[in-house]
Amino acid sequence: MKAKNKRLVLITSLLATFFLGCILLFLNLRENLIYFYSPTEINESKTSKTEKIRVGGMVSKGSVKRELIMRDNEKLEKINFEITDFENSVQVNYIGILPDLFKEEQGVVVEGIFKNQIFLASKVLAKHDENYMPPEIKKMQLLKDNNDGS
Repeated sequence: MKAKNKRLVLITSLLATFFLGCILLFLNLRENLIYFYSPTEINESKTSKTEKIRVGGMVSKGSVKRELIMRDNEKLEKINFEITDFENSVQVNYIGILPDLFKEEQGVVVEGIFKNQIFLASKVLAKHDENYMPPEIKKMQLLKDNNDGS
């Protein structure tokens, strides 16, 4: 076999192996890809309401209602709130501790399932913008700025 043919076979086999690896990688990533739906997409039934999904949007102002309940001899907090994308909204029920960044008119992503037109959340993830700074660090930064200016 000529050197030119050997190079052609080598390059062809390397490309075939590369494409096969890419296909396997994308097929595996597709199963683990996490995407959240907006309330409008949920209401338009673009998603199956029986599987575990994520819904994202803003917490509606005045929609957060908290209630203490007893479950397995433990006091837990049951939180009801509404997520909106300013067109449609979804009612959410969650039992547990909310993240520190959770508040009204703030972005949130919840993971769970639908039951009787209410989203039962198993996880609540609060979102923040790129300018977020934890209060403790912000306080230290203010003290530092005050000391430098004196």
